[in-house]
Amino acid sequence: MVANNKSMDGNGKITATKKSMIHHMIKNGTSTLAEMARDLDLSVPTVTKFASELIEDNYILDLGKQNAASGRRPSVFGLNPKAGYFVGVDVQQKKILLTIMDFGGHMIGEPYSVSYRLEDTPRALNQLFTIIKDYINMTGIKREDTFCAGVNIAGRVNPITGYSYSYFQYDKRPLAQTMKEDIGIPVFLDNDSRSMAYGEYVMGDYKGMKNVLFVNLNWGLGAGIIIDGRPYYGKSGFSGEIGHICALDNEIICNCGKKGCLETEVSGFAVERILKEKCAQGSSTIMSDLMREHGEFLLSDFIEAVRRGDVLSIEIIENIGFTLGRWLAGLINVLNPELVIVGGPLAETKEYLSYPMQSSIRKYSLNFVNSDTKVQMSQFGENASLMGACLIARSRMLELI
Repeated sequence: MVANNKSMDGNGKITATKKSMIHHMIKNGTSTLAEMARDLDLSVPTVTKFASELIEDNYILDLGKQNAASGRRPSVFGLNPKAGYFVGVDVQQKKILLTIMDFGGHMIGEPYSVSYRLEDTPRALNQLFTIIKDYINMTGIKREDTFCAGVNIAGRVNPITGYSYSYFQYDKRPLAQTMKEDIGIPVFLDNDSRSMAYGEYVMGDYKGMKNVLFVNLNWGLGAGIIIDGRPYYGKSGFSGEIGHICALDNEIICNCGKKGCLETEVSGFAVERILKEKCAQGSSTIMSDLMREHGEFLLSDFIEAVRRGDVLSIEIIENIGFTLGRWLAGLINVLNPELVIVGGPLAETKEYLSYPMQSSIRKYSLNFVNSDTKVQMSQFGENASLMGACLIARSRMLELI
């Protein structure tokens, strides 16, 4: 565990060489001492010495001899899943998702969901603290065996300072510090879209790709940007706010207080507004019954309505797909990414969203740029956010990003 300080330097941090070795095994899964020495440009005796110390402190395991066609079989080493654990927390508008991930990067059990109303109030913040602590207690994992928590939240977040500028600004202390003091473990705060991008990128089948744009189509509209295999933060951690591109000539006031934001027509908030306007004008939809049954508009109900062939719901998501594709075409022209991934709850409408979106991308992007960019829907759905929260916490703890 980190707390024992055995494999740390005098300042209580894992030494740089040992971090490099752990990072090598994160990227490669398993490795021999010779492979680590070659990849890290170190001598085999040096790698052998540090590997022994990392084994002693339970960070890595000697997994036994590797099969070899001839000659002496070398030992293979890998991360020890039981070295410690990370709590992943994804704070959404109407629920909180939680998970536990081991040191090897494996989620333990199914994600846990709790109803929640994200409001900028002390009551909502205290409720968030209680939910996280109750979940940790429920898992049975000891606090001393938990490295830290990764917490995702929408809006403007500075992950370096730990401040959230969209929610819970009640004193001069960073939100991450306030959470640490209440929950009892270190907390790494990040923007939800960036966490989703990192989780999808690290855990997905994207070998060889280093420049990725991830679009989070949720209640709001955000993006996570991966450049050269690392999350791009911008100067203050505010990168990826594509929902607030001044894209539209409308008089709709966005949640940010401005008019004409892309998010006013491409988001869950936009779906709710458009649907209610159409219903007021006399349009028929099964969403009317679902909203009466649940007492409110839910994205999950809308996705179900699309899947059941509700004409109005399909019309709304197709229009969103086409509008999103037009502005993604511009971003593709600017960034020239290898891959664009579209995720978030509304991506669960699948081809109803993706077909008009891709048609619009082809229409508005430069052909020779578009041909270099693969566009696909998320592989992991909601799990991407939880994986990203844990993986970012692990990488930040090890100072890898």
